[in-house]
Amino acid sequence: MISPKESPKPRWRLRRAALVVVTALAAAQVLSWFTDDPQVGQFRTAANRAAYEAAYAQAFTRMPKPTRTIDVQTSFGVVRVYQWVNPDAPILPVVLLPGRGSGAPMWSENLPSLLAQRTVYAMDALGDAGLSAQTVPLTSAADQATWIDEVLGGLGVTRAHIVGHSFGAASAASLAVHRPGRVASLTLLEPAFVLNWPPVSTLAWSIPATLPFLPQSWRDAAVAKVAGEDPGAIDPDDPIARMITLGSTGYSAELPTPNPLSESQLRGLTMPVYVAIAESSPITNGADSIHKADLIPVVEAKIWPNTTHSLPMQVPEPLADELADFWARHHS
Repeated sequence: MISPKESPKPRWRLRRAALVVVTALAAAQVLSWFTDDPQVGQFRTAANRAAYEAAYAQAFTRMPKPTRTIDVQTSFGVVRVYQWVNPDAPILPVVLLPGRGSGAPMWSENLPSLLAQRTVYAMDALGDAGLSAQTVPLTSAADQATWIDEVLGGLGVTRAHIVGHSFGAASAASLAVHRPGRVASLTLLEPAFVLNWPPVSTLAWSIPATLPFLPQSWRDAAVAKVAGEDPGAIDPDDPIARMITLGSTGYSAELPTPNPLSESQLRGLTMPVYVAIAESSPITNGADSIHKADLIPVVEAKIWPNTTHSLPMQVPEPLADELADFWARHHS
């Protein structure tokens, strides 16, 4: 285990990161256990879609202008991908997989620091809120791995450093298990449903966080519980917070419930793995997740102090520096 370094906790970052805890984190999964056959994710109404896309467009203005915007056809639908090219970077790019309900704009804090190190791709997850469009149900972790693999193939990316946050980390782990040839290294940032199940209390609090008929103050309180934040840290006027709120309440996601990797799957990971766990996360349970991460043959795992489930947005520069060192030591 890497010894923790002190990390900053500026309040402005906490305020804009608080709602990026994936308000749909466990609620959609709990509710999916009681539904019938899997369907295709979609916005509930045209008005929901329009409101979300307007918030997405505003949130995206905080990102550097992408070099390319690509829509990649896969067996399960069309995936929206953005590319930012660093012509002086090493050959292997970084691929970012967002948390639930977040979409590519969730990386606005991280992108400048990461782009200084590598060419970066960020995508909107298939079957979740964003500008990707699902057409075929996703029924398993293998399906999740397949569509990501097909996106990378469509982009001409043979291998990459794969980075996922929360549910995106679960998708990244699925790719590493089922299509390991694509994964030069695997980075799991506050990985939900990868090393352990979230506590029952977290699952319970996540349900009211996404129920649109509840008062906003109730939903904010539930989000804060899931995030491990002070409810006052949530800024409803922040574009990213608004985008994620609209995505979690206006989009009906239909995704397979991730299962924590088995001990044999963890031991079978063939690529270097970096695991970042938040000190104050109600989702990953700190020491328990670090203990499970030790089963991975080549792993660097760390508990980041003064962070919550929104860890990537809270420590963007220190995290980018640490990942750049990790990538350089293990691959070009």
